[in-house]
Amino acid sequence: MALTRDVWLVFQRQMLLMLRTPIWLGIALIQPIVFLTLFAPMLKLALTSIGSANTYAAAYLVYVPGLLVAIACYGGFFSGFALLAELRAGIIERVRVTPVKRQALLFGRALREVVNVLIQAVVITVLAIPFGLRVPLGELLLAYGIFTMLALATVAWSYGVALTIKNEGALGPVYNTVSQPIMLLAGVLLPLAVAPLWLKRVADWNPFYWGTAAMRSLFAGHPGQPVVWEGALIVGLLMASAIAWATWKFSRALR
Repeated sequence: MALTRDVWLVFQRQMLLMLRTPIWLGIALIQPIVFLTLFAPMLKLALTSIGSANTYAAAYLVYVPGLLVAIACYGGFFSGFALLAELRAGIIERVRVTPVKRQALLFGRALREVVNVLIQAVVITVLAIPFGLRVPLGELLLAYGIFTMLALATVAWSYGVALTIKNEGALGPVYNTVSQPIMLLAGVLLPLAVAPLWLKRVADWNPFYWGTAAMRSLFAGHPGQPVVWEGALIVGLLMASAIAWATWKFSRALR
């Protein structure tokens, strides 16, 4: 209970800081909205090659889940910059003298990042409705659950990398080098059904591919498909391992 209370206190403080500069949320939404309006319509004809319906509604059912995965990953991958900046400024060092548990200092910040990308996900979903997107509420909430786990996993991984490298100049290239092949192999822009067989076999080892496939199945209204629970399980394991690693790195950094 004490840890939960401390996480909530840190989370409240971090949310207050975010709300004081709401322009960052608007900036973060610009690129996803551009992709939603300018790229997704091109999938209408491309999907016919894999036997999908040649409609805008079908295109958005495929593309929106992939776009949400991209938001969760890119939004989470670059969150390490903020943590490193606070460490260098001595903000976290000053908070250490309070009774707040060290894990709460990490989890409270991570939850702020998750809420940030979750808001973006809701906005993108709502904006896709006029284009024909229709998703049952129960399946949508399950998809958001997988989305939240993906976001938390990427935030935790980003924190761990930032605490390992401790150099802002090197973080950007590292994040880009890792995130781009992961996203391409997850099929966030185009479903991997159009990819060659060898690329599909490589993607099978990518946890983000399973998260994308699970969310697309949920958006299509097929919660009973095996890929849904398989994707949720794989993403859950990814999240747990990333949190454990980030917590260990954070505890060592504050010794």
